[in-house]
Amino acid sequence: MSINLHDKKEKQELKIGILAVQGAFVEHKKAMEDLGVSCVLIRNKKDLDSIDGIILPGGESTVQGKLIRALDMFSTIQNKINEGLPVLGTCAGLILLASHLETLPVSVKRNAYGRQLGSFVTNENVGNIKDYPMVFIRAPYITETKNDAVEILSIVDKNIVGVKFGNQIGLSFHPEMTDDLRIHKEFLNIVEEYSSIKQDASA
Repeated sequence: MSINLHDKKEKQELKIGILAVQGAFVEHKKAMEDLGVSCVLIRNKKDLDSIDGIILPGGESTVQGKLIRALDMFSTIQNKINEGLPVLGTCAGLILLASHLETLPVSVKRNAYGRQLGSFVTNENVGNIKDYPMVFIRAPYITETKNDAVEILSIVDKNIVGVKFGNQIGLSFHPEMTDDLRIHKEFLNIVEEYSSIKQDASA
């Protein structure tokens, strides 16, 4: 991954949806707002209209999975991602992408570090982002990639903790729990590219 915000569409014009049925959505919202980007808290299917990207936050993946079905958002989110909508899934969001929505072709082990190491902080590279502070909270990790196009972004203690697959970024850790905005900036790169393609297609 590289950090290079494009000029074709101003970042202030982008609209990022953040799934807000449960979990750390407030922290992601603050990160986006710190970057000057407008956010929509996704609580029903109508909120999914006219967004340029979506963030699936950390929290309880089982609860989130049940709620997006109960609120009739599951198929819409799944279809939008499959059609190219950029998505950033962190911790529980990674599990949603892999095990519930099944848009990200990886296998994930939940609560992989057990109780003793359920929460910890370390620094590691994430793609081209160097020495990123990673906050793990009862985190999963990726045990298998199922498609050759899956790009491994980060490995910690021999375990895969970050991947990219086309328009999807899946992370085991919580970038929203730090003051380092580089991953959110990188996500905006993907969103801007997607938005530019949509603009060109409709021109």
